[in-house]
Amino acid sequence: MKVLILAGGFGTRLSEETDIKPKPMAEIGNKPIIWHIMKIYSHYGFNDFVVLLGYKGYYIKEYFFNYYLHQSDVTLDLKTNKMEVHNSSSEPWKITLLDTGLHTMTGGRIKRAKEFIGNEPFLLTYGDGVSDINLSQLVDFHQRHKKMITMTAVQPEGRFGALSLNENGKVDSFLEKPKGDGTWINGGFFVCQPEVLDYIADDTTVFEKEPLEQLAKDGELHSFKHAGFWKCMDTLRDKNHLNELWSTNNSKWKVWQ
Repeated sequence: MKVLILAGGFGTRLSEETDIKPKPMAEIGNKPIIWHIMKIYSHYGFNDFVVLLGYKGYYIKEYFFNYYLHQSDVTLDLKTNKMEVHNSSSEPWKITLLDTGLHTMTGGRIKRAKEFIGNEPFLLTYGDGVSDINLSQLVDFHQRHKKMITMTAVQPEGRFGALSLNENGKVDSFLEKPKGDGTWINGGFFVCQPEVLDYIADDTTVFEKEPLEQLAKDGELHSFKHAGFWKCMDTLRDKNHLNELWSTNNSKWKVWQ
């Protein structure tokens, strides 16, 4: 299965980073978040990626164009302009970097990848969210229910800590950032049949609006509830939190060795 990654948005709520580079290139540790996402998929054997570029897409192109060199030991002969690679730790990834337009909406970006998808099911996610989701279980679930699309549903943690109060208002304990109010949200990590593209009209289509709403009305949208770790890098606070988890070896999304 090919893996489509939406990586073309402006990322305005993370403007501290995105004034310079696209949000998927914001780093956790010394690697961009899109690398972390790809490592999650690669761990489950999905190594064929289509990255849907838009805002500052050249930044992502240059990163992956030079990736092999950065991951290798090399000898450079400047006189002959030859390079000898001694060893490389690059991943076995095939990456299509597809320019989908600066102002194209999410649905339009996906539809522009039609020729690369063909008539096969595909995986889809956003370029700013990490999770410890078991992708093999997700794909198995999708294949069993036989609907057009499976969307991973998650319950994000609360932004603030909470208080546990007794009936008299006495504080019994503090709860550190508990799960949300019981509602489930779109966590990305989709599995799609190719017919999903028929629900997308053009470049102005927001995938999360008309396509998903119509798929739900048609009974073709199923959810895969993931109760484990999930985090979206939406703001600088989120970026700092993810970096703190990484630096303290608490990065639950690091399912690879």
